[in-house]
Amino acid sequence: MTETELLLWERLRKNKNGSYRFRAQHPIGKFIADFYCHEVLLVIEIDGGIHQNEIVAERDEGRELEITNLGIKVIRFTNDEILNDLEKVATTISRVLDACRA
Repeated sequence: MTETELLLWERLRKNKNGSYRFRAQHPIGKFIADFYCHEVLLVIEIDGGIHQNEIVAERDEGRELEITNLGIKVIRFTNDEILNDLEKVATTISRVLDACRA
């Protein structure tokens, strides 16, 4: 795992988002999701600088489309968001989790 994945994993693993359980590096079809919550069908992806590359960004779009076609919601955060405002990221994740469950 990358540094930012480890930071977010520590937060998710300690169950700081209520009763939701996440799996790290979870396979979904031919893809590996950074984090996955089966209960609400949610994938969390963390994007480093390489994801700003046009080719990588296009690949990400295609991958996200295939995952959403399975009925799974995908949310993305950048490394900078994780490093600079983990509390905001955690709040966003909590809101998405609650919305998925509703």
